[in-house]
Amino acid sequence: MTVDDSNSGEDTPPPSDSAGYPTPHHDVDHTAAPTDDPLAIRLEQLILGAERRYTPFQAARTAGVSMDLASRFWRAMGFADIGQASALTEADVLALRRLAGLVEAGLLSEPMAIQVARSTGQTTARLAEWQIDSFLEGLTEPPEPGMTRTEVTYPLVELLLPELEEFLVYVWRRQLAAATGRVVQAADDEEMVDRRLAVGFADLVGFTRLTRRLEEEELGELVEAFETTSADLVAAHGGRLVKTLGDEVLYAVDDAGTAAEIALRLIETLKHDATMPALRVGIAFGTVTTRMGDVFGTTVNLASRLTSIAPKDTVLVDGAFAEELIRTGDAPASETEAAEAAAKAEKEGETAPEYRFGLRPMWQRPVRGLGVVEPWLLGRRES
Repeated sequence: MTVDDSNSGEDTPPPSDSAGYPTPHHDVDHTAAPTDDPLAIRLEQLILGAERRYTPFQAARTAGVSMDLASRFWRAMGFADIGQASALTEADVLALRRLAGLVEAGLLSEPMAIQVARSTGQTTARLAEWQIDSFLEGLTEPPEPGMTRTEVTYPLVELLLPELEEFLVYVWRRQLAAATGRVVQAADDEEMVDRRLAVGFADLVGFTRLTRRLEEEELGELVEAFETTSADLVAAHGGRLVKTLGDEVLYAVDDAGTAAEIALRLIETLKHDATMPALRVGIAFGTVTTRMGDVFGTTVNLASRLTSIAPKDTVLVDGAFAEELIRTGDAPASETEAAEAAAKAEKEGETAPEYRFGLRPMWQRPVRGLGVVEPWLLGRRES
């Protein structure tokens, strides 16, 4: 991965392999020119803590990595190709050194290092966009007539930066601790990647019609309220919000009882909000493949299909999920069984089983791509 320092011409891009220089892994036909706006450059220096100094080739050479690997790291992190503009800083060089160092030390394979760069880039890109769009956008409105946003932005960022940085690290460490805890509790190595989980989709009914009727600002507020409510409820009950898709949220939970509670609470909460449309939820239980914080597999697809056929303000679950609720004692196999158990307990002077949920089998129906399934209607069960 290191570059031969005996070659000269480090201020120009490497012409070819025959000259002894590393070359990018593909030709770049279009590049993004770095901004030359004075305020943008000052803000960049403030945030990165360094001035522009290197071309991509110079940064790769200074970091001691090939241009090919550097290009793959940058693209994985979500950064545009900038040709040979002198727009990179010591921070960029340090990032390359750290990633390459993890590979050289054998702590990460090269593909894993690329994956780390990609997952980090995608996550922080969304966070940064949200903070600018929803947070700084409002705060940088000029407080007094005659003041420009330019005069407000720099000192505000200067004050917020260290606080937001500390908070970001705190939340990341907390999330890392929780994720690590889930991994070490896995029964075996295969379960770390392929785990048995309850996966739930919650979908706003009639959202497409709403997009045609509401103003953009109203639609944005509705989506934000839905995502906030969903995220809070999932987190409060120990679930994990995998992702949000505007009118839909995807969550995953280790046990079926918690997944059922989250689904019913979502519907109950939104039903009491006159500004929100109806909700429908589909849940499936089974083996799920996890990659870069996302979940994949037949179980996820089934949960999505169940959502699409669920009536409004209801929760549909698959047979495996129903069986898991019955196995754990959260739901009776049937109301007849529940009545018999209650009668027996009363006769023997014992406490009758208290089931949290009720299950009602629905008609079998074909589900696109998954064959015929028998969904169950999930509800609360009165004592």
